Amino acid sequence: MSPIQHLSEDTLIDLLKKRDRRAFNYLYDNYAGALYGIIIRIVIHKEYAEEVIQDVFVKIWKHVDLFNQDKGRLYTWMINIARNASLDYLRSKGVQNEQKNQSFPDIVNNKESHIFASTDQADKSDYIGFGTVLDKLKPEWRKLIEMAYYHGYSQQEIADQLHIPLGTVKTRVRSALIQLREILKEQ
Repeated sequence: MSPIQHLSEDTLIDLLKKRDRRAFNYLYDNYAGALYGIIIRIVIHKEYAEEVIQDVFVKIWKHVDLFNQDKGRLYTWMINIARNASLDYLRSKGVQNEQKNQSFPDIVNNKESHIFASTDQADKSDYIGFGTVLDKLKPEWRKLIEMAYYHGYSQQEIADQLHIPLGTVKTRVRSALIQLREILKEQ
């Protein structure tokens, strides 16, 4: 079986729903870097991120039948799976206990290495141009989207951190997502 070189999104989805392994390999080859970039921003630790990316692709493979093209694009659906899997991983008791038991110098070193590594990951995740898409949002909307989707904050946590009402956060996030959908339709 020869590898697939280029697929339209519709063809890719059809093949994935038929459980075509070449289509899955194509999906992994073309989207793993971008999804990993999102995961590493939330999870921070490389070893955790590698576990999460595997989990994400298993979920995509098992649940591709749940994807509805009328509700959005495949990439957006996969971003949500990656984000949710990352947040679930962080919320798991094992990870929380390990982070509590980590010594202070290790936390500082990991944070510093993340700062330097995040630039590389941002470059990898931006090869699809998502950073450019976010740049088209109002700055206050972009901040909310980054906090929610890249850093894993809940809407309540965003409201607390930015000292704005929860209702305002919800309205702005919804408006930002509507505008993102429009921007992505134009591309």
